[in-house]
Amino acid sequence: MRPVDPARFRAVMGNFVTGVTVVTAAGDSGPVGMTANAVASLSLDPLLLLVAFDNSARTLAVVRDRGRFGVNVLAAGQAELARRFASKAPEDAKFAGVPHTVHDGIPVIDDTLAWVGCRLVQLVPGGDHTIGIGAVESAEAGERSGDDASGRGGGRPLIWFRGRYTA
Repeated sequence: MRPVDPARFRAVMGNFVTGVTVVTAAGDSGPVGMTANAVASLSLDPLLLLVAFDNSARTLAVVRDRGRFGVNVLAAGQAELARRFASKAPEDAKFAGVPHTVHDGIPVIDDTLAWVGCRLVQLVPGGDHTIGIGAVESAEAGERSGDDASGRGGGRPLIWFRGRYTA
């Protein structure tokens, strides 16, 4: 049997719809963050969440060092925010003009659908990624979690499908 070409695998998996998040942490020089769609609820007892970090992600190093991270669930209409945090721009440029607060040492982006704050429990190697498992310490639905008539997406999530952001 021939091995599956990585480009083919990526195209096939592009048919699997995922939500879009920004994973944040507090570094020595300020907040850091990255866009992630490989995020999932892992367990209800105990409450655990997992995030797949690219091994080269600057955010991974901060999460490893600080032992805490947040997951901000983006709403429809926040694709620009997803692109910003997916870029290789300096961290201070990523957060420039992005309203956020700090909750228990975790940067929380304002006006998202929801956010979850985690204490890092374990890092597991996974090829070119590292799987971070976090114990959920806080979880809140934002103001956008209900439908609205603003045209900004209301309670609809930003999703990733076939290589692009959509709602």
